Amino acid sequence: QVQLVESGGGLVQAGGSLRLTCAASGRTFSRCTMAWFRQVPGNEREFVAGIHSSGGDTSYADSVKGRFTISRDNVKNRVYLQMYNLRPDDTAVYYCAADLSPVLQQVPRLYEYWGQGTQVTVSE
Repeated sequence: QVQLVESGGGLVQAGGSLRLTCAASGRTFSRCTMAWFRQVPGNEREFVAGIHSSGGDTSYADSVKGRFTISRDNVKNRVYLQMYNLRPDDTAVYYCAADLSPVLQQVPRLYEYWGQGTQVTVSE
């Protein structure tokens, strides 16, 4: 089993940066595919970025390509989402997700483990 705790959210002006951290516990972290999703009230949870267990393969939503970078540290059991040039439409609750599947999926229901989320608010 994997427990996930997100941190690093907050309020930032448009054009600013934030780094989200997902701290994972459990001995299987290094074998997990990890991802970040986000959700706005009333909308479905959407894929933001994902990273394979080895860290060698990543995937991004078109809306964040070139602005966000996902990375992981399998020694510290951490996954990061570095966000640059934030826009008001990036405002959402951001969730960290994990799954033991080796396939990097973009569908929320395919991830077994979830954190509680961290709020990111981007003001104009």
